[in-house]
Amino acid sequence: MQNAVLQQPSAKLSVQGLTKTYRGKTAVHAASFDCAGGTITGFVGPNGSGKSTTLRMILGHTRADAGQAYFDGVPYVDLHNPGRTVGVLLDASAHHDGRTVRETLRLAALTIGVTKARTRACQTAVGLESVGNKRVGSLSLGMRQRLGIAVATLGAPRFLILDEPANGLDPEGIRWLRQLLKSFAATGGTALVSSHQLAELEMVADKLIVIDRGRAREQEPRAFRPAYESVVSTENDVLFRERLTSRGINAHANSDHTALLVEAAPDIVGRIARDSTIAIDSLTSAPLQTLEDFFLETTSGEHAAGDDSALFDLLGRPKQ
Repeated sequence: MQNAVLQQPSAKLSVQGLTKTYRGKTAVHAASFDCAGGTITGFVGPNGSGKSTTLRMILGHTRADAGQAYFDGVPYVDLHNPGRTVGVLLDASAHHDGRTVRETLRLAALTIGVTKARTRACQTAVGLESVGNKRVGSLSLGMRQRLGIAVATLGAPRFLILDEPANGLDPEGIRWLRQLLKSFAATGGTALVSSHQLAELEMVADKLIVIDRGRAREQEPRAFRPAYESVVSTENDVLFRERLTSRGINAHANSDHTALLVEAAPDIVGRIARDSTIAIDSLTSAPLQTLEDFFLETTSGEHAAGDDSALFDLLGRPKQ
């Protein structure tokens, strides 16, 4: 697939106190966060945590009981031509099954006032040029996702709101989507992306919004990772720490003072030890926590699956 180059000025999304209650139960409680221009914000949370409700309130699809979201200071419902400002993909199955890919894109283009040339460019960019005459209902999930992304980017928007955009995409499509998001942010666009594919989100997100039981909080992009990269023990840790500090590298003793936690890669640490003629007893890379680890540790697990015993019950298999 080719990359679509989207040119736009920097844009800011501000979410302020969005709240929604259904039948006395709070689905989203005072969700507040900002997405700066030129950034990709990951939006994560367990099933039923309020992600979809929050996205729908941001876009005015669901009426909030309190709070508001602003696109450069303007609520979505007050935008003159929303499709030219905000590109949206919430449901890949939303397009009419009986229309062809080309008809779907042309209708969307007419709605927001986009040229035929731009429409053809988007169809080609997402890899749908060869299936333009196919009915939407005959497309695979991955092809439907590409169509949804084409419609979302059709108006060269300054904002993208995407819910599970990588669903059904093959590895090539996922790689292309990753590059599209990075290029979009690099040209000043603002993307808010909800996804269960945490490894992919980890590769592109500048910031995370974690929502759990309706409460949202911001996390810096590396909040789930340790600051240090190496764990080292030497014949003289006090002296070695001084040598590291003199070179502008932060290091501190671990909890039981048996090693140093160093904010530098092992090869750099080893080289400094050799240059300082300080013998190393042990040197290892720090265990990096993944976004998935962080997600599981910081969310409630209210809907977590049962243990192996429950799984055997579900499958109807004898327990070992």
